[in-house]
Amino acid sequence: MDSDALTSAKPVPLSTHEEDPINQSTSLLSFNTDSSDPSSNRTHKPSTTILFIALLLITCIALSAAAAFAFLFFSSSSSSSSSSSSAPSALDTTARSLNKLDKPVVLLISSDGFRFGYQFKTPTPNIHRLINNGTEAETGLIPVFPTLTFPNHYSIVTGLYPAYHGIINNHFVDPNNGDTFTMASHEPKWWLGEPLWETVVNHGLKAATYFWPGSEVKKGSWDCPKGLCMNYNGSVPFEERVDTVLKYFDLPSSEIPVFMTLYFEDPDHQGHKVGPDDPEITEAVANIDKMIGRLIDGLEKRGVFEDVNIIMVGDHGMVGTCDKKLIFLDALASWIEIPAEWVQSYSPLLAIRPPAGYNPSDIVEKMNEGLKSGKVENGKYLKVYLKEELPSRLHYAASDRIPPIIGLVEEGFKVEQKKTNRKECGGSHGYDNAVFSMRTIFIGHGPQFARGRKVPSFENVQIYNLITSILKINGASNNGSASFPSSILLHSA
Repeated sequence: MDSDALTSAKPVPLSTHEEDPINQSTSLLSFNTDSSDPSSNRTHKPSTTILFIALLLITCIALSAAAAFAFLFFSSSSSSSSSSSSAPSALDTTARSLNKLDKPVVLLISSDGFRFGYQFKTPTPNIHRLINNGTEAETGLIPVFPTLTFPNHYSIVTGLYPAYHGIINNHFVDPNNGDTFTMASHEPKWWLGEPLWETVVNHGLKAATYFWPGSEVKKGSWDCPKGLCMNYNGSVPFEERVDTVLKYFDLPSSEIPVFMTLYFEDPDHQGHKVGPDDPEITEAVANIDKMIGRLIDGLEKRGVFEDVNIIMVGDHGMVGTCDKKLIFLDALASWIEIPAEWVQSYSPLLAIRPPAGYNPSDIVEKMNEGLKSGKVENGKYLKVYLKEELPSRLHYAASDRIPPIIGLVEEGFKVEQKKTNRKECGGSHGYDNAVFSMRTIFIGHGPQFARGRKVPSFENVQIYNLITSILKINGASNNGSASFPSSILLHSA
């Protein structure tokens, strides 16, 4: 009951049937506390007594009615609050039982470059359905450094920082043999660690991957099986990808893969072209939401939506970049020359490997001297380190593949070799993972996730252990915390 209803409620008046026919208003008017006239007191004493009793009864009834209304109001509010609340601590403590599937299934979805906050750029009813009925990292998922596509996707499925899983950049050179890694490199030698699809197969279970960096690599017990492992083809419509994953749920129960991946290039594709605030991004986000809706609808028609543990993530965020935020290495020539052939990547991760005979410490010292001089345009927005002197929180030193000199660029700035007439104003990522614009999303929905729960932000290396816990299998050694899943997942029944 609302407050207006409570305010308008009136106590029911007492019956006016009395033995004394004296008009009630007359009795009230004749009430007199003056004791100077004894005869008057004697005359009106009966009326005064009746009036006092009547007022007392009215007061009692009014108080009783008020108490009743208050009880109904507050009990109704409490009941309403309890029913509408989805606080997991009160309602969700144990994982919900499966209705149709006979074992846990995890569907890991990546929306590339889905910066945290994009979910509010436009109505996203399907993504918010997962959020409202699932568990969300309240201020986003923290990517690993460098905040690039291949290092982060592979960290998600191995639980390892790039220095340990080997994919330290989207492009790099192996200093031991001079071989070059590109995003088309599928030789097992590059891909260290044990990705989830390999872990799953090691336990005699089935896995399926519809695109994911590293999934095409035949490694260990994983041979990228036909029909369950799709070779990357960016021209495949998103709808086809969703529909293929849905068909896995049409298989006999024992044949359904327990772990699946689904990958979308958007909104990263648009973000690089126009930055994070263009209408194109809004359209891309709306389309991703449409794909999530298509997926949910298909799972519901098969009666398994509530049985599937859906984990939706991104790999990194996005920030706008423009020409006025450029730093040119040639501007350091007065202190030290940095030839282009020394540079393995410029932006947003500056990686320099000088040839033998050059002291990396001297190069770092001279570069920073020039950058701090005030004579290099935007120089103060770049700081150069020996890799072993990088902040330890970056976990970016323990690999020979990482060049000895690493430059950290401030958010939104880019490094180039020299000035050109080329104009650019788009978006980028790869910056320090402490930069908030690099954050992405984490949403978990399904029987192992509490409804409506918000959890603190965490690094994506924790996801590997999260998934192995859901699947009840032992994972490989990794950089995640063994206790982390218990802070996110509901207790198994």
